[in-house]
Amino acid sequence: MTDNIAAGSPASDTSRPGDGYVGDPAVRAEWDNRYADRQQLWSGRPNGALVAEVAGLTPGRVLDVGCGEGADAVWLARGGWDVTALEVSGVALERAAGHAREAGVAVRWVHAALTEAALPPASFDLVSAQYPALLRTPDAAAERALLAAVAPGGVLLLVHHAGMDTQQAHDSGFDPADYVWPSMVAALLTDDWTVEVNEQRPRVTPDGGAGAHHTDDLVLRARRLR
Repeated sequence: MTDNIAAGSPASDTSRPGDGYVGDPAVRAEWDNRYADRQQLWSGRPNGALVAEVAGLTPGRVLDVGCGEGADAVWLARGGWDVTALEVSGVALERAAGHAREAGVAVRWVHAALTEAALPPASFDLVSAQYPALLRTPDAAAERALLAAVAPGGVLLLVHHAGMDTQQAHDSGFDPADYVWPSMVAALLTDDWTVEVNEQRPRVTPDGGAGAHHTDDLVLRARRLR
């Protein structure tokens, strides 16, 4: 995590992610291992639902939750957004920072779990979470952290793979019941929010990369009114 973000104020620019991870070391290790197993885990292209939903928005401050290797963050920065990108894997952040340098764009890198990141509250015009692996807790900490980051007038865009939330636990150890899904976030929305999109739709599938076999998205787009 960069020192300035940890203190609650944005850095002017960070071309490399800082060390000092804040979060569960086991989660970091798990994701570092996943990324280290491949030279490139994802397609390297921005997520289709993000591209579609951001098309009509005026660029402002954006939080990219679970930025991975940085394709979304770089695309947003190229589009004029002031990007803060958060990720638990240091391996992924190093790759993301390299892509940003190659693209000549500035991104603030935050090496932390969402619930531990100490982000400035209610300060992002867009909070984008594309297929995030957010663990559920009894107090709905991750869901509430997503909502708390959105500024009045801003948008939360949460996209996930359709059908995964209803699957049974896998022999591999993956249990969908352990994770946050769009319906759980939607259930927490109050009169301070208006839902602009809440639907299942065909996915714009990237060429290659993990997860390319998923065909449909769940898309939740909600605007904070106050």
